[in-house]
Amino acid sequence: MDELYPEYVTKEAIEGLTKKLNLPKPDMYSQDWEYEVTDSARVAEFMDFYGNNTLNKEEKFALMKIIISSYDEALTEEMANEKIASQIKSYLILDVYIHRNTISYWALLDEVDIEDCFAITPLMREVHAAL
Repeated sequence: MDELYPEYVTKEAIEGLTKKLNLPKPDMYSQDWEYEVTDSARVAEFMDFYGNNTLNKEEKFALMKIIISSYDEALTEEMANEKIASQIKSYLILDVYIHRNTISYWALLDEVDIEDCFAITPLMREVHAAL
């Protein structure tokens, strides 16, 4: 198993996911495409796609970043679904060799005050504790 966890979304992953999921392509000013395409209304669709399609490591990494950002938005909008939270945890643990950096980023382990964290931080801390 590759011990080098992905850190960045690649151009190839963006190209693959824009075609497969009909996502907007980045423009010349895009810096964080995976956050620009966040969509709380599509979290279930993204999760279904992650679990039921053949994706390479880079596509899984990029798509999970979109999923987590989208679910964070759903939590903020009070549109979150506990079933999806459970699926996110399962996929993160299953593919931890891909998502360790993403888990750490969203878990904000050094932050004591949960009020200063993302809405999804408690979930990501649960994932981190399960590793």
